[in-house]
Amino acid sequence: MADPKGFMTVARKEAGYRPKKERIYDYGEVEQTLNEKDRILQASRCMDCGVPFCHWGCPVGSKIPEWQDAVYKGNKEEAYFILHSTNSFPEITGRICPAPCEKSCVLAIHEEAVTIRENECATVEQAFDEGIIKANPPRKRTGKKVAVIGSGPAGLSTADLLNRAGHLVTVFEKNDAIGGLLRYGIPDFKLNKSVIDRRLEIFGEEGMIFKTNVNVGVDITKEELLAEYDAVVLAIGAEQPRNLPVEGRDLEGVHFAMNFLTQQNRVISEQTIQESEIINAKDKNVLVIGGGDTGSDCVGTSIRQKANSVTQIEILPKPPEKRVDNNPWPYWPEILRTSSSQKEGCERRWSLSTKRFIGENGKLKQAELVQVEWNKDKNGRWVMNEVPGTNEIIDIDLAFLSMGFTQPVHVGLLEQLGVDFDQRGNVKVDDKKQTSVKKIFAAGDAEKGASLVVHAIQAGKVAALNVDEFLRNL
Repeated sequence: MADPKGFMTVARKEAGYRPKKERIYDYGEVEQTLNEKDRILQASRCMDCGVPFCHWGCPVGSKIPEWQDAVYKGNKEEAYFILHSTNSFPEITGRICPAPCEKSCVLAIHEEAVTIRENECATVEQAFDEGIIKANPPRKRTGKKVAVIGSGPAGLSTADLLNRAGHLVTVFEKNDAIGGLLRYGIPDFKLNKSVIDRRLEIFGEEGMIFKTNVNVGVDITKEELLAEYDAVVLAIGAEQPRNLPVEGRDLEGVHFAMNFLTQQNRVISEQTIQESEIINAKDKNVLVIGGGDTGSDCVGTSIRQKANSVTQIEILPKPPEKRVDNNPWPYWPEILRTSSSQKEGCERRWSLSTKRFIGENGKLKQAELVQVEWNKDKNGRWVMNEVPGTNEIIDIDLAFLSMGFTQPVHVGLLEQLGVDFDQRGNVKVDDKKQTSVKKIFAAGDAEKGASLVVHAIQAGKVAALNVDEFLRNL
């Protein structure tokens, strides 16, 4: 197991970010990489801890101690194949995963977790550089055909495993390029899209079929879909954004966050945007409503567009700097985090609710905010109340609503397919990911609600296993 005493002699070392004064002027990936010697030293810190809580904390079940050991010993091929055995595209999670594995690492008890995520990314990049990663088509086909609708992480994970099992898989995407949220929802400064294209090229060589600009439910009907394919997997994500129904919501300048991020990704890919639809933060005062990753991405994008100022507000209280007693290791730490984008220059505020947007001639000019406090009611549930006399009005030109997503979009495809929904509005599935309609399965955010990329990948793995079983029993 690497160096049993490595964690005692080698301190945690992160590659860190490119200098702020450099990165805010481009959309290149902000993270740097360690040299190979340092990376091996970091892998040596993976201790022989007996119970690998990192493996428990990882949604895709990455065999972290095993591949860290291979990295330490210089076995690059072995390290990659162990990683790939549980994850169809570890080069992506190595860039954008929040690394629950590190939070549950035994060394995290003393805040010195192994640099698992960075090591993961480096391992895959070395494997690509040295030609270790090659297309490996299935040796024989089963004759069964599967349609995967949606090409985000859940869809691609499902498609990859079903293709490896020998089924003929077609992935449908309503947009002009494959990748779903990975391509159009995540900024290039976190995930360069060439990383996606490189993996898609391998998938194509392995026999997967991709069909873009296809709106299933419109361009192809339910009847046609079920007649042509032996199984269908819905991996359309949870794209219904949570709205903010307050006065002034319809003013010019108030946008859903994902519309802003998607447009910028399209601009970088050299697509033409109609002038009337352009959302640009240049010289504007920007308000980002929502403190999560999507909100952070809006902050970084606004800064790169040369915003005059960026303020990010969160309705919840400011998290503590360290774990509190009711949030022990190895559970996910509910603590204050600061992203690379937030470090680039934004004002962050907590316990604030947006009362209304104020405009002039139909354009956004101000927002009224109010402080809130959270207390438990007699049933132990958290209840939010406004603090009297704390209303304030701030000058803004753009507001991005980044308050999460509520459910998959029902209008169109899902209504036509006639699948049942659960109480939260997600596609209802059984323990085998099968919907109420025969031959139709669902995976990822569409059936479990908006969550992490690693959860979507794992859901795709589970769906693929059950679809494979279903097809072999036909």
